[in-house]
Amino acid sequence: MDQRDEQEFAEYFAAKRDAVRRTAYMLCGDWHKADDLAQTAFVALHRRWKKIRDRAATDAYVRKTLVRAVIDESRRPWRREWQTEVLPEPAPDGPGLAERVATKEDLHAALREVPPKQRAVLVLRFFEGLDVSAAAKALGCSEGNVKSQTARGLANLRQVLDREVEANG
Repeated sequence: MDQRDEQEFAEYFAAKRDAVRRTAYMLCGDWHKADDLAQTAFVALHRRWKKIRDRAATDAYVRKTLVRAVIDESRRPWRREWQTEVLPEPAPDGPGLAERVATKEDLHAALREVPPKQRAVLVLRFFEGLDVSAAAKALGCSEGNVKSQTARGLANLRQVLDREVEANG
């Protein structure tokens, strides 16, 4: 790449790295994995940067690469981690914040129990704010597939959250 392309990529990376990292976290539920997945997406983008004609489609390309990386990673059984009941991070202080974080943690834990493709659809649709057609384009599937995966994912998410409410009140 020439100097101008490197500069454009650096500017894009600086503007989007936090958003891509947050999306990766929503997809996988682990900040360390999210960093690795975001890096994978940006490395793939860097390799193809010169070939991308429509810079407006760059976000969609990164999102699609990120989702594929998450799904690929979930298929590798030797890389799976064991979940533990105790988190290594200390719990945050403050009554209002504690309730919000508990709710977020419950949601993230429930999302981790939803199958990867359904999780990807839920994150793209409800956390990234994409409509059905944009999510279908990002995932490389039909709109009908996105709709059915959304319905199944929401049903699975409700089931997991209901189980959590019954168990812990």
